[in-house]
Amino acid sequence: MTNEGLRELLKKVSSGELTVEEAERLVESHYFCDLEFAKVDHHRANRQGFPEVIFGQNKTTAQVVRIAEEILSREKTLLATRLTAETLDALAVRFPDGERNDSARTYVVGRPEPDLARTHGTILVVSAGTSDMPVAEEAVVTARAMGNRIESLYDVGVSGIHRLLARRKQLSSASCVIVVAGMEGALASVVGGLVDVPVIACPTSVGYGASFNGLAALLTMLNSCASGVTVVNIDNGFGAGYAASLINKRF
Repeated sequence: MTNEGLRELLKKVSSGELTVEEAERLVESHYFCDLEFAKVDHHRANRQGFPEVIFGQNKTTAQVVRIAEEILSREKTLLATRLTAETLDALAVRFPDGERNDSARTYVVGRPEPDLARTHGTILVVSAGTSDMPVAEEAVVTARAMGNRIESLYDVGVSGIHRLLARRKQLSSASCVIVVAGMEGALASVVGGLVDVPVIACPTSVGYGASFNGLAALLTMLNSCASGVTVVNIDNGFGAGYAASLINKRF
């Protein structure tokens, strides 16, 4: 509930238009809605600047759709991540104006145009290989849903570093860079040594056995010798996109 809404509510209680008990129920409903299997946080946008995001993993299709309906009863924008093909199909039927991304396993309803007045510039999402694209796309979808201008640069890993160096101008023009890489995860350090803006490193679980499902890349990124590199969890494209959006925001 906004401050203006709270003031209006208090005026109604003061005038006798609402009882204290009725006002209490209204306030509670504005903070969260109890669906039994989920407590939908309607106050998230007020606290953090963006509505609650649905993490679809291990949720049933019916649960995801119901939560989406509840969020959109109060908000204009919805982001759902880690969705199955079945759930993506169901959301596309229920909210046909939404944007489906099968690679990222995301669904967005009501994506805003880039808010150029409230952001610093362009977030650049860089992936080491094509195999890292699903995680990179999750970062792209997330940051774009939060009102940022996004560019992507895929398959420019260190095994062919000339591909990255050929895009130095694009790298240097970004306000924040997300680097998504599996295997040994060295790309984040390379990019961190080339740019003067924050770098968010996102390790992926891509790689052969000794990559340990992304642990090798995670440790490489955590031990980066490049200044300004911050690391999110393995395969957490959503977390990388969200953090980049906060960095890119004008306060």
